[in-house]
Amino acid sequence: MFESKYSKVLTVILVIIIIAILGLLAFLGYDLYQKNSLESEAEAFVSEFENTVVDQNNDNTVTSDENTTDPLTQIEQTNTSTTTENGQPTRPMYKGFGVVGTMNIPSINFMYPVLEKVTPKSIETAVAVLYPVGQEVNQVGNLVIIGHNYRNGLFFSNLKRVQLNDKIYITDNSGNRLTYTVYNKFETTPEDTSFYQRDTNGKPEVTLSTCTDDSKARTIIFARAD
Repeated sequence: MFESKYSKVLTVILVIIIIAILGLLAFLGYDLYQKNSLESEAEAFVSEFENTVVDQNNDNTVTSDENTTDPLTQIEQTNTSTTTENGQPTRPMYKGFGVVGTMNIPSINFMYPVLEKVTPKSIETAVAVLYPVGQEVNQVGNLVIIGHNYRNGLFFSNLKRVQLNDKIYITDNSGNRLTYTVYNKFETTPEDTSFYQRDTNGKPEVTLSTCTDDSKARTIIFARAD
């Protein structure tokens, strides 16, 4: 009698363990599927975006030695946005959000659109401009771009692996593609904004920011256009 009850208890425990394992495997499988799906969608958008805007820029730009030798000079000449009737710039859209450009960081296999502003939903979709609000990429001055640090590797999760002198490639809506070189990396408090406005010596710069793994600080990357 005792052995029969003991056997039933063990069976119930075993069933619960099996169900828990299957549930965990299903969760991990879905998380991996979602990660791969989001990354594939982002990479496809980046590839199509870059091919489209670069082709359009080549069609609309007269090639000359002066234009092609200095990408910063070319930006000053061509980086003008089409505007709507109310004067707001028209931008490509990604999942309902305006796109100011795309970013590629080869050292961490990062390819995502850069969305025009930070909202709770936009940074669950890609990375986004935090400061200055509404600023286009590849402009003189500092542009702060933030993204989530998720355990599954999405968005800026691997930003901690970026090293000094790594390259960052940013393409804007006019088809201009600038190369940025990482020159500073540090951690700071979530409240620190002292570096947002800084002298960039007349060059475009980007600041990339995300939470540390324990969410108690921020990983900060400075990169300057070559």
